[in-house]
Amino acid sequence: MAFPATPIAKLTGHTGIVHAVAYSSGSQTYILTGSSDRTIRLYNPQKAPPSSVAPSSSAAYPPGLVNKYTAHGYEVLSIDVNEANDRFVSTGGDKTVFLWDVQTAQTVRRWTGHAGRVNRGVFGGDGDSVIVTGSFDGTVKIWDVRSNSYKPIMTLNDAKDSITDIAVHDADILAASVDGRVRSYDLRMGTCQVDVVGYPCTSLTVSKKGTEVLVSSLDSTVRLMDHTNGELLKAYKDDAFVNKEFRVRSTLGLNDSVVVSGSDDGIIFAWDVLGGECLHKFRHSEMREVRSKSPAAQTNAKKDVVSAVAFCKTRREWCSGGGDGNVVVWGMGT
Repeated sequence: MAFPATPIAKLTGHTGIVHAVAYSSGSQTYILTGSSDRTIRLYNPQKAPPSSVAPSSSAAYPPGLVNKYTAHGYEVLSIDVNEANDRFVSTGGDKTVFLWDVQTAQTVRRWTGHAGRVNRGVFGGDGDSVIVTGSFDGTVKIWDVRSNSYKPIMTLNDAKDSITDIAVHDADILAASVDGRVRSYDLRMGTCQVDVVGYPCTSLTVSKKGTEVLVSSLDSTVRLMDHTNGELLKAYKDDAFVNKEFRVRSTLGLNDSVVVSGSDDGIIFAWDVLGGECLHKFRHSEMREVRSKSPAAQTNAKKDVVSAVAFCKTRREWCSGGGDGNVVVWGMGT
């Protein structure tokens, strides 16, 4: 299966680490990015070809930038877009959950209640009626989008450490924690299943079918686990893959046939889901595929965490966000 390995756009303008990238819903034409510079940006990557002369980071509207969203007082750590494509939720270091109107660039709601930075916020429920958040304070909170209440409708506090990522599938809420466990809450049954990874978990993705869970952890390993019983189905590693310090994202792509993950030192990895072999390695900051087999040769580059990756569901395309403040969009090329 052909893998999108060509950099087709470079989205510039952020002045800090890009912690979050998310495709818009529907045709997934646009990309939202969130950064440590406290801003969220909406890009049309088709307007930002890599061959264009990139402006300075201080430029108000670099190529492809459609809109900017400013309300966060601290770094932006996560973004999730609703199915209707008219709103998105963002979370960050200010302990606040923001619900945005895409068109007006204004916040519709702001929820407070977490005692620490909010690492992740995602939509859930029928018609995206709730938002589920996970925080450094170790709790998962559920917020009612349709209610005027500013208090969470439910708080889950089973974790012993920071919640780093959240996923929602049907009536299940999954939470990854630094305590080395993934907890799956079945709200209909009122049960909580705990799967032990054993190392601090930093990223969580559920497969399309909902039967598998992809988990990143700080032992430089990405694991595919059975959602039903927690069984380890496959572990993805590489001699050059380093993830021991930072929260980096991993994700599934190409109809759940590949795993893509960022790393601590600027290299993006792509593995075959079933076979487990590493298919590609990419250097984010230099926008190229890494050909060298030598780990030593790969670590000479400037240390540059790739903390965010997202895969497009409608075409062979994905994007990576890094410590250089840029987002690279990868496609099939010409």
